[in-house]
Amino acid sequence: MDRPRRGDFLELRQLVEKQLRGQVADQVRAQLARFGDPVAKHERRKKRAAAAMWIFVFLGLLLGVVGAVIATGTAGFEATLAGAVIGVFALGSLALGAKSGGRLRRLNRAPVPTAKPSLPPARSAAREPMERLQDAERVLADLLRQLSSPRSTVPADSVEQARASGAEAASALREVAAELQAVERARDMAPAADRHALSEGVLRMKEQLEEGLEGYGALIAAAGRLVAANSSGGPDNYALTDATDRLHGLAVALREIFPDRP
Repeated sequence: MDRPRRGDFLELRQLVEKQLRGQVADQVRAQLARFGDPVAKHERRKKRAAAAMWIFVFLGLLLGVVGAVIATGTAGFEATLAGAVIGVFALGSLALGAKSGGRLRRLNRAPVPTAKPSLPPARSAAREPMERLQDAERVLADLLRQLSSPRSTVPADSVEQARASGAEAASALREVAAELQAVERARDMAPAADRHALSEGVLRMKEQLEEGLEGYGALIAAAGRLVAANSSGGPDNYALTDATDRLHGLAVALREIFPDRP
């Protein structure tokens, strides 16, 4: 039986250290993402408002009882004055509790913010395409909002189809990005002889992301031309429909790469 060479131990040690650093960094990033998530922030505000309301209400009731006992249980001007002062603090505490309750009611009525999708790690090949996708989603949302205004002559169903196709394509691209990251993790843990094939898989998936973003950009360009045409009259609605259909077809093609996905 051959004895392990020193170079094998060094390579294994470097691989383990690299993986551990990646896991720790990913965990830190995940914790920061959860802390900055809009939904989590909304829930924290509600919990703080509810806690403040009950604390102030309890404190106000307690001070009210103490003030009443002092004012009625002991004769004399000083006792009455002390009871009145405590009563003022009790009323102030109840007012703060009512204010916190009003804030909690507003938070409960407010729409829950949409959670922002987390980005891949900075070292991942999927990071830059996903950053571009987030920017593209914001641009498309703004353009479609302009096309949904009462001044727009673009049919509402065309705008809704474009919005649905954009969301479908973005979801498909994020699925490809998730698969790409899984392959990257496998590549980093695989033996040296197997890494080349996995690296080629990463490159192919990166090309798929680029193709998807190109189709997404075509939809943005069509929507932008419609917004510009609305100001001068005679918009070409066919351009938006054509870009929408092509983006929908691209999203379907991306999903068919992973047929086991829902």
